[in-house]
Amino acid sequence: MTQATRTLKLRALVALVVGSMIGGGIFSLPQNMAASASAGAVLIGWVITAIGMLTLAFVFQTLANRKPDLDSGIYAYAKAGFGDYMGFSSAWGYWISAWLGNVSYFVLLFSTLGYFFPIFGEGNTPIAIACASLLLWSIHFLILNGIKEAAFINLVTTVAKIVPLVLFVIITLFAFDADIFFTDFWGKGNLELGSVMDQVRNMMLVTVWVFIGIEGASIYSARAEKRSDVGKATVIGFLGVLLLLVLVNVLSMGIMQQPELTALQNPSMAGVLEQVVGRWGSILISVGLVVSLVGGLLAWTLLCAEILFAGARDHTMPNFLKKENRNQVPSNALWVSNGLIQIFLIVTLFSESTYLSLFYLATSMILLPYFWSAAYAVLVSWRGETYESQRRQRNKDLLIALIAVLYSAWLVYAGGVQYILLSALLYAPGALFFAQAKREQNRPVFRPLEKLIFAVVLAGAAFAAYGLYTGYLSL
Repeated sequence: MTQATRTLKLRALVALVVGSMIGGGIFSLPQNMAASASAGAVLIGWVITAIGMLTLAFVFQTLANRKPDLDSGIYAYAKAGFGDYMGFSSAWGYWISAWLGNVSYFVLLFSTLGYFFPIFGEGNTPIAIACASLLLWSIHFLILNGIKEAAFINLVTTVAKIVPLVLFVIITLFAFDADIFFTDFWGKGNLELGSVMDQVRNMMLVTVWVFIGIEGASIYSARAEKRSDVGKATVIGFLGVLLLLVLVNVLSMGIMQQPELTALQNPSMAGVLEQVVGRWGSILISVGLVVSLVGGLLAWTLLCAEILFAGARDHTMPNFLKKENRNQVPSNALWVSNGLIQIFLIVTLFSESTYLSLFYLATSMILLPYFWSAAYAVLVSWRGETYESQRRQRNKDLLIALIAVLYSAWLVYAGGVQYILLSALLYAPGALFFAQAKREQNRPVFRPLEKLIFAVVLAGAAFAAYGLYTGYLSL
């Protein structure tokens, strides 16, 4: 990257992190959490999540500062630490998670608009898909006009969508009822929730989904005006979003009891605020969600294109994906990403996929890229790379990275076998792109260990395909 292309300032990087993280998840958080856990388990889960995600934020900050030559973050770290195929798989998994998450955003967006216009239904009716397609290609051509301009619009929408969230927190803070919050605190009155540990495990995928995007600044490290701003943006964005998420979730449990929250339609924040102030509260949240989703769609479409472009730039992805237009936008990568989003939007007409099923699958795809980034941070600190005589700092970073690895492994476990298998089904076709990139360099496709890893992925994909065919697995 030349200095001329390093155009993203700290505020734009923070907005990319916050804009990526605050999409649709926070607006459905009260119902999603209540369906999985009681108030006591929710508090335990948030403590685990805060520690785990904070360590991941520090991992991205540390690697951004200590490995400035590794642009594009989450993908480059896996490749540097564990070889070409694991690096490619991280890029592929992250990319699929990004565009699949966008499909879920489109469904939720028009499901929300269905509150005002019943013709949109649950976001997967023919007219909803047609309008979603129109919005998709509007965003596409906006981005083609320039990354910097799109990032500015993302900054504006990020500010706009935070306003109703802050109003929600202020209003529910004054309406909070401790008696409601502590009713059946551990969920013993609801046998369907299971034990406290079961409740904590079941809510973990939801917490991951609302934090996806924490690595947003790392993806754009090559375009940052100052390299040091990448780490700052990651931590600032994380802490701000964490505060909002915890307040929205906990305060809701002091407004309505767990069974009532579970029964709410999404966006459930609308139902909670309507309970306090009446119908205008529901309208406020619905409008806020629409703005939030549009901003989230913009941020994630930017990330979709950037991750493919970064992979092609260092020959992990096929060369055709590194083509840029005159505005320095990775145009081919953008066309491929949005083309697949369009296909899956059409698929929702026939499969009737819901927001929840799509976001759980998108979440499962990003768990392994997070794990490999944390594992690479362990390698860097263990080997002492870039630390020289900084022994105390090295030990501190090693501890943080180890916690991040354990947390990432816990998330894979919490996701369950179903989503691991479905992820394998989506990972397997990526080998075609990987093989093409290797052929372009006249290099062997797989090393011996990579052949074994790919065989495991193929076996998982085959089992998943059989499970979908027999009905054992479903989206």
